[in-house]
Amino acid sequence: MGPKAKKSGSKKKRITKADRLKQLQEEEEKRQKEEEEARVKYEKEEMERLDIQRTEKEKLRKLEAKDLERRNEELEELYLLEACFPEAEKLKRDSRLLSQWKHYIQCDGSPDPSISQEINTFISLWKEETNETFEAVTTKSKLVLNLIEKLKLILLETPSYDLQEKNIIQYQGSILELQELLHLKFNIATEILLRQASTLADLDSGNMEKVIRDENVTLYVWANLKKNPRYRSIRFSETQIGFEIPRILATSDIALRLLHTHYDHVTPLGPVPTAPQEHTSTVTYFGKDEVKSVEAAVSKDLQEEYNEQENESNAVHEEETKVDEQGGIEGQTSSVQEEPEATKYELEMKLLSETVSAAQLLLLENAPEKPYFSEENEVDLCQFTALGGVHHLDILELPPQCKPRKGWMIVEILKEGLQKYTYPPETAEDFETENAFPPIEVMLEVHENVIFFENPVVARWDAEGKHWKTDGISNVSYKSEDRLITFSLETLGPVTLIQDAHVNMPYQSWELRPLDVNKVLLTVTTVFTEIQIQIKENLCMLASIKLNDKKHSSILEEKWMTPVSFIIALKEAGLNIFPTGHSHFYVVINYKLPLVEVKAYRQMALLSSAFAFGWSKWNTVCDSKKVVFQVREHLPKEEPIQNPNWTLLMFSGDRAQSLKINEYSDAFSEALKEETEFHSTLYHMVKDFASKEAMKKVRCSNCQFVDSVCHMLLSTRLLSYS
Repeated sequence: MGPKAKKSGSKKKRITKADRLKQLQEEEEKRQKEEEEARVKYEKEEMERLDIQRTEKEKLRKLEAKDLERRNEELEELYLLEACFPEAEKLKRDSRLLSQWKHYIQCDGSPDPSISQEINTFISLWKEETNETFEAVTTKSKLVLNLIEKLKLILLETPSYDLQEKNIIQYQGSILELQELLHLKFNIATEILLRQASTLADLDSGNMEKVIRDENVTLYVWANLKKNPRYRSIRFSETQIGFEIPRILATSDIALRLLHTHYDHVTPLGPVPTAPQEHTSTVTYFGKDEVKSVEAAVSKDLQEEYNEQENESNAVHEEETKVDEQGGIEGQTSSVQEEPEATKYELEMKLLSETVSAAQLLLLENAPEKPYFSEENEVDLCQFTALGGVHHLDILELPPQCKPRKGWMIVEILKEGLQKYTYPPETAEDFETENAFPPIEVMLEVHENVIFFENPVVARWDAEGKHWKTDGISNVSYKSEDRLITFSLETLGPVTLIQDAHVNMPYQSWELRPLDVNKVLLTVTTVFTEIQIQIKENLCMLASIKLNDKKHSSILEEKWMTPVSFIIALKEAGLNIFPTGHSHFYVVINYKLPLVEVKAYRQMALLSSAFAFGWSKWNTVCDSKKVVFQVREHLPKEEPIQNPNWTLLMFSGDRAQSLKINEYSDAFSEALKEETEFHSTLYHMVKDFASKEAMKKVRCSNCQFVDSVCHMLLSTRLLSYS
């Protein structure tokens, strides 16, 4: 078998060297032909690509040239539309003067808190009043709290360029005097009540217990008349609120007081931003240095870009003060030279326009440094906020009791007044403190009008350091269903509950939608909640809150307030969606240049009567000199569309464009949408695709409404904090 197989194998055709070479040659020719075809195809495609690129570049160049050509005209029109901001400011200024006049002619006996003579007289007369009961002080407190509220609003609502340093000192001094006097009056009223403790004693326990409730204050007081060592659990009026006291207190002549003020008069007043002032011939305060410092904060690159375009277009009007190379401003004297025929009113409005723009930029200014604290456990009030008021917890020495004598009530009145009982005693040794003076257990109820998204943190007031601290507190337990918090305190004093001020930041999404003529709905969605705010004219209102996708009721709903009052009310309710200058230290933000942001908010507010704006995921991808958001025409009373057709806009403060991509595209691109153009303003950008009816509504918008929408956008900073 072997040899045969070998023989048959040798018969196989052998490939000659010539055939092999021929085969290789054919393969090489084929490869070269394919390479040539590929090269020709690539060159053709590259030529086509370059041709398309050249065409696109030429198209973009023409569009940019067209944009620059009409830039002056567009900015002129925007300047006229943005006249609503100084007009609104003038109305607010007139309203402040009118309210003073109304108060003057009302003659209702209440003082005008802004006039030092009137408020000082009120304080002096109230100091002279003696023997006021707790109920009488509670009634008077409504007026006092109203006066404090008015003074705080004057400080917050008056623009910094209209506030003088001496006025700030006067108003803050009046606030502190009223706060201290109110608390003193509550102490005196508590002493008067405790003198009658024996006559008000409970028949079962033999001790006195009293609860006085009011809209602003709740008093819980317990007087230890029987001194029963076994009576150590104190609960007020069938509630869970109360104390667990050690044996030494159960056998002492003491009273326990829990005075819950639903307001906070303990936390120090925050600083008020001020601006240097110059009194112009038009009776307008204009903070030159303020504008200078704000404008200088804008990046040099963007300034140069704006200056170039200003030179090219020779624009005569800009909504913000121009910055020169030295960081100075074109002052009011140049405007007088430019417009010698200008009326006093026109000049006033021009200067007011500049100062309003500077003030708006100031709202977006980020603090350069994080607050520094020398003490351990000190609460950072830039990061945390006190909610639900202050619980003043006190152990008081029981004053001498009233005694009936022949139809008279005899009482010994101590000259020093209400005295606090020192616990633990200052002379006690360390080991004695641990054994004989254990911490006091306290049970409090969280205020029903306050929302805590996380478990509250208990803080105690350090009277010496004048700040809140978190040490000296142990065994904290919170029952969210019952809104009860239990903890142990080494020594009693004022306590408050704190929450992270940025618990709802950054936001997940937002939308601004027209509801009616001069009425919009702003929806802000966070990790924990969805907040809906209605804005109309110069008022705001909480429309709804959702917690875990369920509607949550709040006393703030359906209450219309001015923007500043509304922001304060929302913060006090735990619904903080208002960043401060320090917030960027505690939240990962999507930083945008303040000048770009303020221009976007101003123009969005102008268009808000007829256009809906919405959050875009691409806003985090583009750089800090640009913002991206969604926009669509939405005429009031239109039914909400399930899947609305949004247009994606990119805005750099001086150029707006429609983007080719949409919200669901795979990658970000700044490519221009087909058949669209560049514009210098958002107004002219949306005008390209808007109906005549929509643009008519925009032009007819109320100036106070536009100003309120802009203020809310500046306060929430949606483009940086989403």
